[in-house]
Parts: sequence; C-alpha cells; structure tokens
Amino acid sequence: MSEHQNSEVITKQKIDKAINLLKEQKPKEREDISDREAIRKMRRYIEKLTSDKYGYTYDEVSEMLKGLGINLAGSRIKYLIGELKKSSRRRQKASDSDSSASVQGAVENQSAVVESSEAEEAPVKSTRGKSKKQLKAVQGQGDKSE
Repeated sequence: MSEHQNSEVITKQKIDKAINLLKEQKPKEREDISDREAIRKMRRYIEKLTSDKYGYTYDEVSEMLKGLGINLAGSRIKYLIGELKKSSRRRQKASDSDSSASVQGAVENQSAVVESSEAEEAPVKSTRGKSKKQLKAVQGQGDKSE
C-alpha cells in the first residue's frame, strides 16, 4: 500500500503523452528468426541455385550456408521450400476462386436483369383469389393475345 503513496500524480495530459509515445513505437527488429522465415527470405536464390541451369543440390546449398553459421540440413531446406510452394499455391488458388466467383456473380446478376426486363415486357395478370375455371379463362386470353 505504501507504494501508491510515494507515486506522483498522473494527469490526463501525461496519459495522452504516454499514449502517443506508445502508439509511435515500431516493432523491434528480432535478431533471431525461424528457419522457415529464413528460407522464405532466401527462397528465390535457393531455387535459382537448385534449378537445372545452376545444378546445385540442397546439400551443397546447406554447406554454403554453414559457412555463415546457418545450420540447416539440405533435406530441411528442401522440405521448407516445398511447404512455401504449397502455401503460395493455396493462396493463389484462393485468390483465383475469389475472382472467378465475383465474375460468376456478375454474370448471374446480368442474366437476372435480362430475365426481369423480359418479364416486364409480358403483361402481368394477377391470379390471386381466382378459381381454377377463372384461371383457365385468363390463361386462354393470354394465349390469344400472343
């Protein structure tokens, strides 16, 4: 309880300044990152080296990285590259299906507009509250007018 007695008064102005200070803070740059994140950043260069044109193996890439203190087995690098490819394919498929769904929706909306405009051209006859005999008579009249 004595802790509260020794603290100075906190004014609204100090709170506002503190909030602004806290808002302005940027994320800290981490020294260590996960192996997945490291491979994601190097992916383009690793894929280039392991392409048919350059012909390096994942184990050879692993040896190159060991010289820099990055200790990842070639099999681990290959696995992570495969995982990154899968996730980017999934994202691409999702964005493709989203765009095709919006195109499909636009086509459906357009055909609905055409159908409704065609329906407006035909005379509308109310059938509410009519007997079957009356309905047949109304339908017969519609057939004659066409």
